[in-house]
Amino acid sequence: MIEARFHPALDQLPADTWDALRADPNPFVSHAFLAALERGGCILPDWGWQAHHLGLYEDGRLIAAAPLYLKGNSHGEFVFDFSWASAWERAGGEYYPKLLNAVPYSPVPGPRLLAGNDERTPMLQHALVEAMHAEAERLGLSSVHANFLQETELAAFGTDWLARSDVQFHWHNRGYRHFPDFLAALNHKKRKNILRERSQVEASGVAIEWRSGDTLSRDEWRQVHALYEATFDAKGNHAALTATFFRQLGELGQLAQLALARHGETIVAMALFVQGGGVLYGRYWGASVDVPGLHFELCYYRGIEHAITQRLDRFEPGAQGEHKLARGFLPVRTYSRHYLVHPAFRAAVAAALASEAPAVDAYAAELQSHSPYADHSTAKR
Repeated sequence: MIEARFHPALDQLPADTWDALRADPNPFVSHAFLAALERGGCILPDWGWQAHHLGLYEDGRLIAAAPLYLKGNSHGEFVFDFSWASAWERAGGEYYPKLLNAVPYSPVPGPRLLAGNDERTPMLQHALVEAMHAEAERLGLSSVHANFLQETELAAFGTDWLARSDVQFHWHNRGYRHFPDFLAALNHKKRKNILRERSQVEASGVAIEWRSGDTLSRDEWRQVHALYEATFDAKGNHAALTATFFRQLGELGQLAQLALARHGETIVAMALFVQGGGVLYGRYWGASVDVPGLHFELCYYRGIEHAITQRLDRFEPGAQGEHKLARGFLPVRTYSRHYLVHPAFRAAVAAALASEAPAVDAYAAELQSHSPYADHSTAKR
């Protein structure tokens, strides 16, 4: 007999077992990363996040799990359903809270249904989906959402779950020996533009270094967080990640990686990355100076150099951004699934998604036709 239990804190689930259930070592669904978000004060009901993690148990042993949250808004998710919420509330319904299977504040594809990797995996993935469905019905919620799923998880969702897809831009390591080797693979125009941007940074006089998070001092982490916070505030956005969470990242070995720009001892710009499973993930940027090309240098070019040096398979710099295409990042599809409890509401949203899907397909195809690589077959990955 398999029993579903829901937990208000990740620390209630065993870390070693949770991590062993991941289909791959994606760092964002690691127990340490998700628990750090909670311990660091980033998961708060006042901010629309309440942990409601799902565990499946057999004879008291955890055999499958899913990071799950009760959401009081749609912020920090990156799969936008604000129009759905507005439509449902105009019709007199309550859209929030909803149930979300995702990693907070992280538009990173990866495992969401943690069920190992053996012959029982498909059955357990389906059981996790059914448990989320049943919990939404039990609590009287409007909906359940599973964001940035792996393709291998899609079969676990039945036809009553609505499908949605989008596009991100990822860089793939094709055995490059060094950064000039990567540049040589680009067409002349893109190569020239990157060299020009890098020369602007070099001429500015800022000193740039790459650091592992576990080597930063407490004061350096304070400076990094202050840049992140100020940059979010300047754009009118809520800086949800706390200074405590940033410091905790520094305690998780080499999980956090940073490209730093300095004037003397002062950090004037930073790009924060997460690394794991042979992949580098770009996360946050902050700067107190305006140097032409510095954003591209720290967020993209230094990340590519690091990925080449460390022989990483892939570099995912974050959500959105067609400007990434010109810098060697190619379009890939992302996937989400959505269950809306009310049948009529589900049908209305399904019709809207049916109209949206061809436009997304056409957009992805158009992007593929504008590969920055001299050999256009490189784009066909």
